[in-house]
Amino acid sequence: GAAAPAHCVPPTHARVPRLTDDGPMITTTLTPEQVRLVRESFGRIAPIADVAGALIYERIFFLAPEARGLFGDDIAEQGARLMHAVARAVDALDRPEELRPFLERLGARHVRYGVVPAHFEVVGAAVMWALGQGLGEHFTEDVRDAWATVFGAIQEAMLVGMGRVSQPV
Repeated sequence: GAAAPAHCVPPTHARVPRLTDDGPMITTTLTPEQVRLVRESFGRIAPIADVAGALIYERIFFLAPEARGLFGDDIAEQGARLMHAVARAVDALDRPEELRPFLERLGARHVRYGVVPAHFEVVGAAVMWALGQGLGEHFTEDVRDAWATVFGAIQEAMLVGMGRVSQPV
């Protein structure tokens, strides 16, 4: 498949946290300005959340057609669940004590769905692409960087949750 432009792909160099790590502290990686940019830009997307959710899944299936088998027939419902989770994460960006457990549980749940860590790169590229489509000229470099930071923190916390399910304690 065609590779996503470099600016649409979140960094993949982040190490996978060990189970003994405290995990990512989102407020230490996000500046107040980045939190503001993410919330403001998500506010522009929220009214078209159903369309954005569908765009993300269309892009996932474009980038990784083999991923289609991981999902049922109701992609609209899946897109709505995704956008609800993103809304919850955006709302709690400045409350890591609430956000981290939610994301870790979400990661643990995704193990049951057949999700593996490598899928995050495709999902990240799809999310960034959809944000670019939905925000147009408002998807500035600063907004893109803020979302990439948020997605990296979400990915780290979900990987912690996935690791707790897939590794014996």
